[in-house]
Parts: sequence; C-alpha cells; structure tokens
Amino acid sequence: MFTIISAKEAAELIHDGDCIAINSFLALSNPEALHDALYDRFIETGSPKKLRLFCAAGFGTWDENRYADRYIKAGAVCEIIAGHYSSMPVAVQMALAGEIEAYCLPLGVLSHTIRAAAAGKDWVISEVGLGIYCDPRVDTCALNTVSQKELITMCEIEGKEHLLYHTPKIDIAFIKGTTVDPNGNISFEKEYLTVDALAMAQATKRNGGKVIVQAERVSHEFSRPRNVIVPGLLVDAVVVCEPQTDTQEYNPALSGDIHVPTTHMDYYINKLSTTKNKKMEPGNQTADIIGERAAQELRSGQIVNIGIGIPEMVGKYASKQGILKDIHITVESGGVGGLPAPGVAFGATIGADMICDMATQFDFYDGGGLDICFLGGLEADAEGNVNAHKLPGGYSGIGGFANITHATKTIIFCMSFNTKGLVAARENDRIEIKHEGTIPKFKKEITSISFSGKNALKRGQRVLFVTERCVFELTERGLRLKEVYAGIDEARQIRNMIDFEC
Repeated sequence: MFTIISAKEAAELIHDGDCIAINSFLALSNPEALHDALYDRFIETGSPKKLRLFCAAGFGTWDENRYADRYIKAGAVCEIIAGHYSSMPVAVQMALAGEIEAYCLPLGVLSHTIRAAAAGKDWVISEVGLGIYCDPRVDTCALNTVSQKELITMCEIEGKEHLLYHTPKIDIAFIKGTTVDPNGNISFEKEYLTVDALAMAQATKRNGGKVIVQAERVSHEFSRPRNVIVPGLLVDAVVVCEPQTDTQEYNPALSGDIHVPTTHMDYYINKLSTTKNKKMEPGNQTADIIGERAAQELRSGQIVNIGIGIPEMVGKYASKQGILKDIHITVESGGVGGLPAPGVAFGATIGADMICDMATQFDFYDGGGLDICFLGGLEADAEGNVNAHKLPGGYSGIGGFANITHATKTIIFCMSFNTKGLVAARENDRIEIKHEGTIPKFKKEITSISFSGKNALKRGQRVLFVTERCVFELTERGLRLKEVYAGIDEARQIRNMIDFEC
C-alpha cells in the first residue's frame, strides 16, 4: 500500500549498500527532489553510504551541484553502472580518478536488462556490443582498474557469437511522474518520457525493493487506465512536489499536450536552442555544412534516428529542405515522429506521434527497423572503426550508439575533419577552411572502438562519414574518399593531413 510522504522520509527508506535505479534520460524525467533529500540525509548523518547507482541512460544535467552528482561528490556512492556519463561531471571525474567503481554498457542493452530483471531473468543475450570496447576480447566496459566486476561474458549459441549481460538487482527505484490518483496509480501527463518506469518498478518489487515516485500533484479522481504508467500496487511511497523542479520550464510541445506540424518545427527548435554542446565560434559554419550535406542522404518514407551534437543539424536542414514531412524520425528514448529536441532537452521529441518505453524502442532498433541514422563521432580509423565514447582524460559514454548502429541499413557519421580551432565557412557554394583544427579526427589508430567497421561490412550496412570538406565511404578496402567539396584542395586539405591512405 502506497503512502504519501515527505522527501526527507523517502530518503530514510534507503539503506547502506542499496542499489538505486534511476528512471531518467540525462536531465529528463530526473526526480531532483529525491536526489536532494538523499544528499541532505547523507550530509547530516553520513548515511546511506556505499550506494550503487544504476541507470540505462545518464542521470545528470551537466552541473555538479544538481541531481546525483551532489551525493556522489560527497562520498555516498561506491559504484555506477550507466550507458552515458558526460552529463554527470563529478561521476566522470571520480571514475577516471579511480575513486569509485564505474562501468559503461550500451544503453539499449541496459534498458533490456531492466525488463529482463522484471521477468526474473538473470541475464540478457544480445549481439549488440560484439567487436567493440565492451566485448571482453576487445577491451573493457570498466572506466578504471578498481572496477573488477565481470558484467559481460562471451557465449556461443547455435554457432553464433553473443554477449551475455547480467541483470541488475534493484533495491530502490527513483521514478518521476506527474499525478498520483487515489489508488496510487502514477500518470505522466507533463513528462516528456516514460523511459522504463514500469519495468523498473516491476524489477524492484520482484527483488523485494521499494519504489519511490516523485509526483507533481495529487488527484482525487481515478486515472483512465490507459493513462497509468506505474500502477499503485507497485508504488511504496509518493513524494509530492509543488511546483516540481526541472531543468527548464514545462513545454507542452514536448509532452504531447500540443501537436507541432512540420511547418512550425523551426520555431520550436529555436525556442530550444540552449545547448550544453560545444559552441561554434562566430562565423564558423562547420556544423551547418555537415548537417546540410548529411541531410541530402534522406529519402521519402525512411525511418530515421538523429543523434545529439552536430547531427542535430540534420533535422534543421531536413525541415528547411521540406523533406521532414516525408520521413519518420525516432529517438532512442521512445519518441516516434516529430523532431528530436536539441541540447539539454535531448531525449524529448518536438511534436511526437507516440512516446513509447525505451526498451520497446530498442526492440525496434535491434531488429533493423531503422533505415538511416545520423550520429557523431570523436575519431575514426582507416578500417572505419569509430570511437564515440572515450578520449584521454575524458569519458562521454556509449549511450544508444551501439544499438542504433547495430542493424541500421545506412549509417551517416557527422564528424568534423579535425577539431580544436577548426573554422570553416561556406560562400557561393564553396567551402573555405579559415583555420585548421589542431587535433585530427581521422587517424590510423583510435583510442577505443564504439563501432566496428568490419562488423558493419559483414552485415551489409552502408556507411558514410560526412565532414565539412569531404565525404568518406566505408568499403572492403577500408575508408575511401568519395566526395570533395568545391573550394577544397584534395591533396593539401585532405590526403596530406591523414596518416593513412584513403
């Protein structure tokens, strides 16, 4: 039977060593009041300590003074398992310093492990992750040497290789909803996502744990059954926060309260232009050049995924080119239709037709439902391998990258040719490199592998690398130069700047 309690009382339900699963997608659907109460209790009493945090996506907002980063920094956490890390600056710092155990696994697989845990399964078997960093034969999913758990093992079934991922044992679920009705049923009217709330609640109860929900309001009317996301029978405690804190003001275009036609997309994109991504220098059109060229790969009727960062520009140019109405964009967090929201709102969808649970979306992706995807990358090598999760001194995490690229028919990597100082401009359909970056992104060897070019070729996928000056294509001979833009000197500005033949 659920009870409505204070955030302070909710924090007292947590014990030393508990595994807390957080139902969030980066900054979205993140129950900040529960995080704050847990921090306050730890500072006041030194407990609960040695906490283990589990989240398929990340659970931060790029601010070390908000959300879980506060009690991670204070020393309450000993272990993190997540699919994405860049939104949690303190977690990354402490992980790289070896102060906590930390592991990074593909977001979609972690989402599926939550659902499997709800069904009482001890593991999930998947082909996602083969040949990349989390494959034990290639590298490790651990962020440091103190992280010694074996979360992934190789197995062979009917002659095919798979990876076996262990499911979590959840003691506490942190979930954010909108309304609690008289039976404790939770609906999500003002949330932009459901993430995996239901499966997480089920997995927690199966493990004998407690489900704590942060809600915005109490209703004396019973919810329509189809509107309930988490039934009251799974809820132990509800913390009501009026008004509810969040990273930004409520936006009805993201929750689905208003539908946004394609003709109005530019307006809503501009309203959400605040971003935590690297800002381009004034006059630097690198991202626009890449986005416009990449958008030319879109075809009517395609089912699409567009990633965060430079790939966001593909949506902008799809709108400008008038093809947006003829394609079907999806977001790994669950959005179908509409257009992905940019920056700190990434994960939400402007004008979605449907928002499903994240695990359901990854079922579709893993099964080859996507026709084309547009993703960023930190670096790429001569064999077409891409590193999108790790660089020396930093760690962003894999996110949905591994699942999205696993079975998509056409993969477009939207990457600048180099970085740190690059300034490119376009005038009269000619590209001018005004200043070269000092760090190459196409090189003979890369730091880690997030995408295997060899596996993509085996699966018959078409792979392009769109930059601000040229386009590369993945072939049986490796990366090959396919297209050079007008205004670019092929020898001086491309071939002589790469340490491998293309």
